[in-house]
Amino acid sequence: MPDAVRAVKKPIPLEVRRMPEAFVVETMEGRMQGKAGDWLITGIDGEMYPCDAAIFAKTYDVVGGEAT
Repeated sequence: MPDAVRAVKKPIPLEVRRMPEAFVVETMEGRMQGKAGDWLITGIDGEMYPCDAAIFAKTYDVVGGEAT
């Protein structure tokens, strides 16, 4: 097995929206549900997926706007 090296994930800007109501979205993995207050993320290839508000807060920083 080759020696392990370190890597850092590239910063990739994403379009995100905080959803005021529960929602359903078609994702690459099928239909997924989001709760009111969750975030809807659009990826670099246009794919969409919901993200729980608490996980979003731990994982992402909003730039160029306000996280409401």
